[in-house]
Amino acid sequence: MNKVYPDAATALKDIVKDGQTIAVGGFGLCGIPEALIAALRDSGVQNLTAISNNAGVDGFGLGQLLSTRQIKKMIASYVGENKEFERQYLAGELALEFTPQGTLAEKLRAGGAGIPAFFTKTGVGTLVAEGKEVREFDGQRYVMERSLVADVSLVKAQKADKAGNLIFNKTARNFNPNVAMAGKVTVVEVEELVEVGQLDPDQIHTPGIFVHRIVVNATPEKRIEQRTVRA
Repeated sequence: MNKVYPDAATALKDIVKDGQTIAVGGFGLCGIPEALIAALRDSGVQNLTAISNNAGVDGFGLGQLLSTRQIKKMIASYVGENKEFERQYLAGELALEFTPQGTLAEKLRAGGAGIPAFFTKTGVGTLVAEGKEVREFDGQRYVMERSLVADVSLVKAQKADKAGNLIFNKTARNFNPNVAMAGKVTVVEVEELVEVGQLDPDQIHTPGIFVHRIVVNATPEKRIEQRTVRA
């Protein structure tokens, strides 16, 4: 099975459709699949539900799809860097499912592991628990959270072999492994692609069984979200 595609647009062409749920890796602007997000924007698909820790920034990352009104709902844990996100949400133009960060990560991991739901103490007694089942275990109250499975997952890795085994670079190993697991179809953008057998098996973070398509973007922009320098 050849998993390698010539570019991001080709990799997404026959799998993205209106109304899908799309999971996207990254934390802020760190570890986001820049080329795949741009290709998703250019595909013109509409009414997407996007699962991601955040929605990028204005004009970059998932912020591009907010500008083009392609996202109808966000499932996210942090949205504080995007003014257009704030404007659309407050105007009632964008649905938002706010999810605690650790819970969001576990929703994706559990979805990828075939676990439909789990119980957590996070959010008990708050708005997060409204409308959800709360159960007591060993004298403590836990809220039940449904897991997440995406129609398509977009992931960024530093290195992959042609079988789809992935290695992430430092902080980019944040939501990306869980997003890779949670996709019915997972497309990975990598900076370096090597032959099968060239990666140390002990260093692989995500095995290729979770990866369906690979595209190479050797020179991503890697924009810095908040730059602080000395005077």
